[in-house]
Amino acid sequence: MIAVYSVFASVFGLVFGSFYNVVGLRVPKNESIAYPPSHCTNCDRRLTALDLVPVFSYLFLRGKCRSCGTPIHWVYPLMEAITAVLFTAVFLKFSFTPELIIGLLFVSMLVIITVSDIAYMLIPDKVLLPFASVLLVLRFIVPLDPWWDSLVGALVGFSVLLLIATISRGGMGGGDIKLFFVIGLVLGTAGTLLTLFLASFIGAIVGIFILRIRKQGRKTPIPFGPSIALAAVLVYLWGEQWIGWYVSLVM
Repeated sequence: MIAVYSVFASVFGLVFGSFYNVVGLRVPKNESIAYPPSHCTNCDRRLTALDLVPVFSYLFLRGKCRSCGTPIHWVYPLMEAITAVLFTAVFLKFSFTPELIIGLLFVSMLVIITVSDIAYMLIPDKVLLPFASVLLVLRFIVPLDPWWDSLVGALVGFSVLLLIATISRGGMGGGDIKLFFVIGLVLGTAGTLLTLFLASFIGAIVGIFILRIRKQGRKTPIPFGPSIALAAVLVYLWGEQWIGWYVSLVM
Protein backbone atom coordinates (compact mmCIF):
# COMPACT_ATOMS: atom_id res chain seq x y z
CA MET A 1 0.00 0.00 0.00
CA ILE A 2 2.92 2.35 0.62
CA ALA A 3 3.76 2.19 -3.08
CA VAL A 4 0.16 3.04 -4.03
CA TYR A 5 0.05 5.96 -1.60
CA SER A 6 3.39 7.18 -2.93
CA VAL A 7 2.02 7.23 -6.46
CA PHE A 8 -0.96 9.27 -5.26
CA ALA A 9 1.42 11.67 -3.49
CA SER A 10 3.40 12.08 -6.73
CA VAL A 11 0.26 12.78 -8.76
CA PHE A 12 -0.96 15.33 -6.24
CA GLY A 13 2.51 16.87 -6.32
CA LEU A 14 2.41 17.22 -10.09
CA VAL A 15 -1.01 18.87 -10.00
CA PHE A 16 -0.20 21.22 -7.16
CA GLY A 17 3.21 21.96 -8.69
CA SER A 18 1.44 23.27 -11.80
CA PHE A 19 -0.73 25.49 -9.61
CA TYR A 20 2.28 26.70 -7.61
CA ASN A 21 3.89 27.86 -10.85
CA VAL A 22 0.88 30.09 -11.42
CA VAL A 23 0.96 31.41 -7.85
CA GLY A 24 4.69 32.07 -7.93
CA LEU A 25 4.50 33.94 -11.22
CA ARG A 26 1.28 35.93 -10.69
CA VAL A 27 1.21 36.90 -7.02
CA PRO A 28 4.38 39.07 -7.16
CA LYS A 29 2.74 40.99 -10.03
CA ASN A 30 -0.50 41.42 -8.03
CA GLU A 31 -2.40 39.40 -10.63
CA SER A 32 -5.30 37.07 -9.99
CA ILE A 33 -4.37 33.40 -9.80
CA ALA A 34 -7.72 32.48 -11.35
CA TYR A 35 -8.17 35.01 -14.16
CA PRO A 36 -7.24 35.13 -16.93
CA PRO A 37 -7.02 31.37 -17.44
CA SER A 38 -3.66 29.86 -18.40
CA HIS A 39 -2.59 31.10 -21.81
CA CYS A 40 0.46 31.50 -24.03
CA THR A 41 2.22 34.71 -23.09
CA ASN A 42 3.17 35.30 -26.74
CA CYS A 43 0.11 34.50 -28.87
CA ASP A 44 -2.40 34.71 -25.96
CA ARG A 45 -4.04 31.40 -26.95
CA ARG A 46 -5.97 29.90 -24.06
CA LEU A 47 -4.42 26.58 -23.08
CA THR A 48 -6.53 23.44 -23.29
CA ALA A 49 -6.51 20.45 -20.97
CA LEU A 50 -4.02 18.70 -23.23
CA ASP A 51 -1.64 21.63 -22.84
CA LEU A 52 -1.86 21.59 -19.06
CA VAL A 53 -0.93 18.03 -18.10
CA PRO A 54 2.00 18.57 -15.72
CA VAL A 55 5.40 17.63 -17.19
CA PHE A 56 3.93 15.37 -19.88
CA SER A 57 2.44 18.23 -21.93
CA TYR A 58 5.84 19.90 -21.96
CA LEU A 59 7.46 16.71 -23.26
CA PHE A 60 4.67 16.04 -25.77
CA LEU A 61 4.83 19.60 -27.13
CA ARG A 62 8.64 19.46 -27.13
CA GLY A 63 8.78 22.52 -24.95
CA LYS A 64 6.96 24.83 -27.38
CA CYS A 65 3.55 26.46 -27.71
CA ARG A 66 1.22 24.42 -29.92
CA SER A 67 0.15 27.52 -31.89
CA CYS A 68 3.08 29.91 -32.23
CA GLY A 69 6.04 27.70 -31.36
CA THR A 70 7.30 29.99 -28.62
CA PRO A 71 9.54 28.05 -26.20
CA ILE A 72 7.93 27.17 -22.86
CA HIS A 73 10.21 28.05 -19.95
CA TRP A 74 11.94 25.05 -18.40
CA VAL A 75 10.95 26.24 -14.91
CA TYR A 76 7.36 25.03 -15.42
CA PRO A 77 8.02 21.28 -15.82
CA LEU A 78 10.99 21.37 -13.46
CA MET A 79 8.98 22.76 -10.55
CA GLU A 80 6.10 20.39 -11.28
CA ALA A 81 8.48 17.42 -11.12
CA ILE A 82 10.22 18.75 -8.01
CA THR A 83 6.89 19.22 -6.23
CA ALA A 84 5.95 15.62 -7.06
CA VAL A 85 9.25 14.38 -5.62
CA LEU A 86 8.88 16.53 -2.50
CA PHE A 87 5.30 15.45 -1.82
CA THR A 88 6.38 11.82 -2.13
CA ALA A 89 9.45 12.31 0.07
CA VAL A 90 7.42 14.04 2.79
CA PHE A 91 4.83 11.25 2.74
CA LEU A 92 7.50 8.55 2.97
CA LYS A 93 9.10 10.43 5.86
CA PHE A 94 6.00 11.12 7.96
CA SER A 95 3.28 8.82 6.55
CA PHE A 96 -0.22 9.59 7.85
CA THR A 97 0.83 11.58 10.90
CA PRO A 98 -0.04 15.19 11.83
CA GLU A 99 3.46 16.26 10.77
CA LEU A 100 2.53 15.31 7.19
CA ILE A 101 0.29 18.39 6.95
CA ILE A 102 3.08 20.67 8.13
CA GLY A 103 5.52 19.02 5.73
CA LEU A 104 3.28 19.43 2.70
CA LEU A 105 2.56 23.06 3.53
CA PHE A 106 6.25 23.74 4.14
CA VAL A 107 7.48 22.31 0.83
CA SER A 108 4.58 23.99 -0.98
CA MET A 109 5.69 27.37 0.31
CA LEU A 110 9.29 26.65 -0.67
CA VAL A 111 8.27 25.71 -4.22
CA ILE A 112 6.24 28.89 -4.66
CA ILE A 113 8.96 31.22 -3.36
CA THR A 114 11.52 29.44 -5.54
CA VAL A 115 9.44 30.14 -8.64
CA SER A 116 8.92 33.80 -7.73
CA ASP A 117 12.56 34.34 -6.77
CA ILE A 118 13.83 32.81 -10.01
CA ALA A 119 11.39 34.88 -12.07
CA TYR A 120 11.56 38.24 -10.26
CA MET A 121 14.21 37.94 -7.52
CA LEU A 122 11.38 38.54 -5.08
CA ILE A 123 9.90 36.53 -2.22
CA PRO A 124 6.45 38.11 -1.77
CA ASP A 125 4.86 38.79 1.61
CA LYS A 126 1.54 37.66 0.13
CA VAL A 127 3.00 34.15 0.03
CA LEU A 128 5.07 34.17 3.23
CA LEU A 129 2.55 35.70 5.63
CA PRO A 130 -0.35 33.25 5.02
CA PHE A 131 1.99 30.27 5.30
CA ALA A 132 3.65 31.75 8.40
CA SER A 133 0.28 32.22 10.10
CA VAL A 134 -0.91 28.68 9.38
CA LEU A 135 2.39 27.03 10.26
CA LEU A 136 2.58 29.00 13.53
CA VAL A 137 -0.80 27.64 14.60
CA LEU A 138 0.06 24.12 13.46
CA ARG A 139 3.36 24.17 15.36
CA PHE A 140 1.41 24.67 18.59
CA ILE A 141 -0.85 21.75 17.66
CA VAL A 142 2.06 19.58 16.50
CA PRO A 143 4.92 20.99 18.60
CA LEU A 144 8.63 20.38 18.43
CA ASP A 145 10.45 19.01 21.47
CA PRO A 146 10.68 21.25 23.45
CA TRP A 147 7.57 23.12 22.32
CA TRP A 148 9.21 26.55 22.48
CA ASP A 149 12.02 25.58 20.10
CA SER A 150 9.96 26.66 17.09
CA LEU A 151 9.55 30.17 18.53
CA VAL A 152 13.24 30.42 19.38
CA GLY A 153 14.15 29.08 15.94
CA ALA A 154 11.95 31.68 14.26
CA LEU A 155 13.50 34.48 16.33
CA VAL A 156 17.05 33.23 15.69
CA GLY A 157 16.45 32.82 11.96
CA PHE A 158 14.96 36.27 11.60
CA SER A 159 17.59 37.97 13.80
CA VAL A 160 20.63 36.36 12.19
CA LEU A 161 19.46 37.20 8.66
CA LEU A 162 18.57 40.74 9.74
CA LEU A 163 22.06 41.13 11.22
CA ILE A 164 23.64 39.87 7.99
CA ALA A 165 21.49 42.28 5.96
CA THR A 166 22.49 45.17 8.19
CA ILE A 167 26.20 44.40 8.11
CA SER A 168 26.18 43.78 4.35
CA ARG A 169 24.05 46.90 3.78
CA GLY A 170 21.37 45.25 1.72
CA GLY A 171 23.24 42.11 0.72
CA MET A 172 20.32 40.08 2.06
CA GLY A 173 16.77 40.76 0.90
CA GLY A 174 13.82 41.33 3.19
CA GLY A 175 12.08 38.29 1.76
CA ASP A 176 15.01 36.07 2.75
CA ILE A 177 14.85 37.44 6.31
CA LYS A 178 11.14 36.70 6.66
CA LEU A 179 11.58 33.31 5.01
CA PHE A 180 14.01 32.29 7.73
CA PHE A 181 11.42 33.26 10.33
CA VAL A 182 9.06 30.69 8.81
CA ILE A 183 11.86 28.13 8.49
CA GLY A 184 12.57 28.61 12.19
CA LEU A 185 8.95 27.84 13.05
CA VAL A 186 9.15 24.52 11.25
CA LEU A 187 12.71 23.40 11.93
CA GLY A 188 13.56 24.85 15.33
CA THR A 189 16.84 26.47 16.36
CA ALA A 190 19.41 23.84 15.40
CA GLY A 191 17.66 23.09 12.11
CA THR A 192 17.49 26.77 11.23
CA LEU A 193 21.21 27.31 11.85
CA LEU A 194 22.05 24.19 9.84
CA THR A 195 19.82 25.47 7.03
CA LEU A 196 21.67 28.79 7.00
CA PHE A 197 25.02 26.99 6.78
CA LEU A 198 23.88 24.70 3.96
CA ALA A 199 22.14 27.52 2.09
CA SER A 200 25.32 29.61 2.18
CA PHE A 201 27.35 26.68 0.87
CA ILE A 202 24.84 25.83 -1.87
CA GLY A 203 24.40 29.50 -2.78
CA ALA A 204 28.14 29.99 -3.17
CA ILE A 205 28.44 27.02 -5.51
CA VAL A 206 25.39 28.02 -7.54
CA GLY A 207 26.56 31.63 -7.70
CA ILE A 208 30.01 30.72 -9.01
CA PHE A 209 28.47 28.39 -11.59
CA ILE A 210 25.94 30.96 -12.85
CA LEU A 211 28.46 33.80 -13.00
CA ARG A 212 30.88 31.67 -15.00
CA ILE A 213 28.16 30.56 -17.40
CA ARG A 214 26.90 34.12 -17.89
CA LYS A 215 30.43 35.59 -17.74
CA GLN A 216 29.28 38.32 -15.38
CA GLY A 217 30.91 40.10 -12.44
CA ARG A 218 30.71 39.26 -8.75
CA LYS A 219 28.25 42.07 -8.05
CA THR A 220 25.62 40.54 -10.34
CA PRO A 221 22.53 39.79 -8.17
CA ILE A 222 21.58 36.12 -7.93
CA PRO A 223 18.41 34.86 -6.23
CA PHE A 224 19.22 33.25 -2.87
CA GLY A 225 15.72 31.85 -2.29
CA PRO A 226 16.22 28.61 -4.26
CA SER A 227 19.38 27.82 -2.27
CA ILE A 228 17.54 28.46 0.99
CA ALA A 229 14.63 26.30 -0.15
CA LEU A 230 16.90 23.38 -1.09
CA ALA A 231 18.80 23.61 2.19
CA ALA A 232 15.55 23.80 4.21
CA VAL A 233 14.13 20.70 2.50
CA LEU A 234 17.32 18.72 3.11
CA VAL A 235 17.38 19.70 6.78
CA TYR A 236 13.67 19.04 7.23
CA LEU A 237 13.98 15.52 5.86
CA TRP A 238 17.42 14.49 7.15
CA GLY A 239 18.69 17.25 9.44
CA GLU A 240 17.87 15.41 12.65
CA GLN A 241 20.14 12.53 11.66
CA TRP A 242 22.92 14.92 10.60
CA ILE A 243 22.74 16.87 13.85
CA GLY A 244 22.73 13.64 15.86
CA TRP A 245 25.76 12.39 13.93
CA TYR A 246 27.63 15.66 14.54
CA VAL A 247 26.83 15.63 18.26
CA SER A 248 28.08 12.05 18.55
CA LEU A 249 31.38 13.12 17.01
CA VAL A 250 32.03 16.05 19.32
CA MET A 251 30.81 14.42 22.54
